[in-house]
Amino acid sequence: MSRPVIALSLPADERAAVHAELSAAGFEPMAVSSVEELEGLLSRHRDIAVAILDGVEDLDTCLSLYAMLHENGRHIPALTIVTPKAMDRIALSPGASVDDEYATRPYSPEAIRWQVEAMCIRSQTVDDGSGPVLQGHQIEIGAWERRGEIVAIFNPKGGVGKTTIATNLAAALQVLKGQQVLLVDADTVTGHVTTSLGVDQVRTAMDSWIDEADGGPREPLTDLAATHASGMRIAALTSNPMQTELLDPKRVTDALAQARRGCDFVIVDLHPSYSPLNQAIFEAASRILVPVTPDVPAIRAAVQLRDVAAELGVRDKLALVINRANSGVSVADMERTVGMPAMALIRSGGLHFVRAANEGKTIIELYPKEKISEDFLALAERLMGTPLAAREENRSKLSLFGRQRQAVRT
Repeated sequence: MSRPVIALSLPADERAAVHAELSAAGFEPMAVSSVEELEGLLSRHRDIAVAILDGVEDLDTCLSLYAMLHENGRHIPALTIVTPKAMDRIALSPGASVDDEYATRPYSPEAIRWQVEAMCIRSQTVDDGSGPVLQGHQIEIGAWERRGEIVAIFNPKGGVGKTTIATNLAAALQVLKGQQVLLVDADTVTGHVTTSLGVDQVRTAMDSWIDEADGGPREPLTDLAATHASGMRIAALTSNPMQTELLDPKRVTDALAQARRGCDFVIVDLHPSYSPLNQAIFEAASRILVPVTPDVPAIRAAVQLRDVAAELGVRDKLALVINRANSGVSVADMERTVGMPAMALIRSGGLHFVRAANEGKTIIELYPKEKISEDFLALAERLMGTPLAAREENRSKLSLFGRQRQAVRT
């Protein structure tokens, strides 16, 4: 079992003692002193449990490191060393993250270790409305650092290949990139993720919640999920469209948040509507991929989504996935028209998709060497990494100590 990695950015005269204390407690501390070193650490270890930062000696570097911990959908908590005066401001700031912790000098390595352990344990809690409680299963130290990314697949227009994108992206991440993936069918009206993948008799979240109301056990999505031949797990919110109104949005997003603790990616296929449930999932997701085909109705729907997303405060999460991209329409024109960047181009699959669906499999499994599988691989790789331009944009917006940072030197 791998040990939780702790990114350690402290002065050399303090680092050794904290490093030794964390190692003795079962962690794997790794020293970083610059943005480049943290970037390298994140590329080798996709999920870091906690980062310990020094916000006193070099605040600009601290802010840069903190920004990187929160870009590309990451939300890695930081334990930051601050001055007593800064600590007083933090206590009064409504913008400080509840996931972060702070300490002042002088501190003991043992105290730092206890704070790190508390942060890791807190990351494994869920809230059922009665306050945070530990999950029903035993917390394993090796799972503390995992915080999967929730990726919503959505377009307010049907027929653009939403489910096809969701299933094959999930398979590309699982089969080709070795990620642990949970694919969630949240299309509560016309969803057919399970049927297209040949998964029968799935116990849905709604089934579980009805049983729980009658005294049954609480079951997380990862326990309800069926395992597909590809290795990815598949869960569904409900198989009955009449139960849609019974799905409490907060309970659904809490279930997704809990599921991401045991996965690298949670891919959520949504119904084409702006329902309260979908809006809650928009908020919970770190990315919203928008499949769009090169035709006027699909492009208009994406433009509408752009405007609605701006009202909801989630526009920066949107990215186009241009489906049937070899249809002769300029990608640059689509980006300009819709006002979203294109994350990937997926060419037409023709009968490949039909044959895959008939066998309950994905393009990735049946046709791994086809060009279209390479398209999905490219999309998976884009999700797992962040272009430099996106890093710089995120870095300029991140806040630390409850205040906005307009420019951060790297």
